[in-house]
Amino acid sequence: MFRSLKARLDFAVPAAATAGASGLYRPPVAGTSHALPFQRQGGEPAPAGASRSNGALAATGVSIAYTNSSTGEVTPAVSQIDLTVAKGEFVSIVGLSGCGKSSFLNAVAGLTAISGGTLVAGGVPITRPGPDRAVVFQRPSLLPWRTVLGNVIYGLELQGIPKREAHRRAAAYIDLVQLGGVEHFYPAALSGGMQQRVNLARALVCDPDILLLDEPFGALDAITRETMQKELLGIWETTRKTVLMVTHQIDEAILLSDRILVFSDRPARILAEIVVELPRPRPANVKALPAFTRLETRIWELIQETARGRGRL
Repeated sequence: MFRSLKARLDFAVPAAATAGASGLYRPPVAGTSHALPFQRQGGEPAPAGASRSNGALAATGVSIAYTNSSTGEVTPAVSQIDLTVAKGEFVSIVGLSGCGKSSFLNAVAGLTAISGGTLVAGGVPITRPGPDRAVVFQRPSLLPWRTVLGNVIYGLELQGIPKREAHRRAAAYIDLVQLGGVEHFYPAALSGGMQQRVNLARALVCDPDILLLDEPFGALDAITRETMQKELLGIWETTRKTVLMVTHQIDEAILLSDRILVFSDRPARILAEIVVELPRPRPANVKALPAFTRLETRIWELIQETARGRGRL
């Protein structure tokens, strides 16, 4: 049991440790001592990757299957996924519960082996967790005996980063997720939303190329979830990290993403690839726009169709 818990805690931080926005978000003040390494001179965010040829992630014919060790029965989870994610792009995956979304995300993280096809990050085949990918799970899985600062620097410590430098980097990301002033609090003193902000800072501080989000706000109440969506939108607009996110919330996917992939029921295939042609930065009233509603309806109809086909509606 302890080994299982430790594995989950380890994988909740960047894999290297184991082998203008809306809402409440405020960008860092230019000239402060907590300058962020991904910002260009003058505090301008790096541009989003617009070219699909500049691929941060590429999947070709990816299949995933699980074998029951007792019976030998093979259960396919993912079938023939072809996907390219450009550098700086935010892509979300939606679909029915249990359809294979998290299985695919775990394969990208290097936590699940693929049974067919090729899966490449930054031109290198994915065979294990690596420093180029960081995972944020649904639950923070923070180390309860460490403070906010102690949790954020955990991955840096495992990388052998000197303490002074680790603290400097952590301070910048703690400010970025709006937790300045509570860095010496322990997780038990934090709300669920604050704990998940620590989780995000812990993943971002090691500067991964790809950020993998597995239902990152699924355990939060509706109001906190809305707030965290706006926070994440602001963080992405500042960092321009490549993001692959799994979510059950259609409106969340539309709000955050450049593209949305709709997965079929298990074994998962890509039913549709939908480009979110909404302005960036996203306006505060974006969810009230007719274009937003049309996208929401279209995606919901696709998911309903696959659910009816499998007798799940």
